[in-house]
Amino acid sequence: MLDKCFKSLLVLAFSLFLTVFSYTAFAQEHGPKAGSEKSEEKLNMKEVIFGHVMDGHEFHFFGASLPLPVLLYSPQRGFSSFMSSNFHHGHEPYQNYVLLNGENIKELGLNPKKFTAGKIIPIKDDKYDEAIKVYDLSLTRNVVQMFLALIILVWIMTSIAKKYKAGQGVTSAPKGMQSLLEPVVAFVRDEVAVPNLGYKSNNYLPYLLTIFFFILINNIFGLIPGSANVTGNIAFTLVMGVISFIVTLASSNKHYWLHIFNPPGVPLGVKFILVPVEFLSLFL
Repeated sequence: MLDKCFKSLLVLAFSLFLTVFSYTAFAQEHGPKAGSEKSEEKLNMKEVIFGHVMDGHEFHFFGASLPLPVLLYSPQRGFSSFMSSNFHHGHEPYQNYVLLNGENIKELGLNPKKFTAGKIIPIKDDKYDEAIKVYDLSLTRNVVQMFLALIILVWIMTSIAKKYKAGQGVTSAPKGMQSLLEPVVAFVRDEVAVPNLGYKSNNYLPYLLTIFFFILINNIFGLIPGSANVTGNIAFTLVMGVISFIVTLASSNKHYWLHIFNPPGVPLGVKFILVPVEFLSLFL
């Protein structure tokens, strides 16, 4: 009982420390500097929070910023590459481009529903240049973090595979990272693949394990303060859904399509309702 109380007190103390520390760091970064005038507008907490949580052109670690490369292509202006720090968080334009934030969206007279913070637009004479088409190919937080997750995933799996090929974990007990991941692999195989795919589970196990560990690593990265929220991005979910959709269609047979367009044992009148629902469920 005392042990549980002690652990609870430690958690409470650590939480209070993080709260005070984060408030102090936030006040130093966004609070008014000595000798400066008070800001007339109230601080927009929604903009600050979403600027750190959503995708962006820099990482934020405890008040410090790590700029990322900006890669832009315009048919009229050509290719441009520079670091996002040249924008100074959107307060200054660079090479006739500007990074939008809550302030310059209003200054440029842009529609906030169409132009959101974090987007890079072309400008001319301090105005939005509608004649210039821009394709943003920048390495944003989400892209960089996915690359890091992919590198770590490949490194972990190849190092473990080499140990298994050498006989460790086969003729002897698994060690190190093997003993950590082997129960996870067995769980995905026995609780996900086999119950749903039966005797064909081994054919799809590499795909299921790749998706599982890729999402797991990105979720672990997402717990680090200042990191990107990759799995919370709709594009990440969309790509995963499209890949699974392609795998499903490529693996389908006549029985699969028969159950969709002519469900067995269903009255004819119900089929007119059920078949469109089953067909739409493929895409939903």
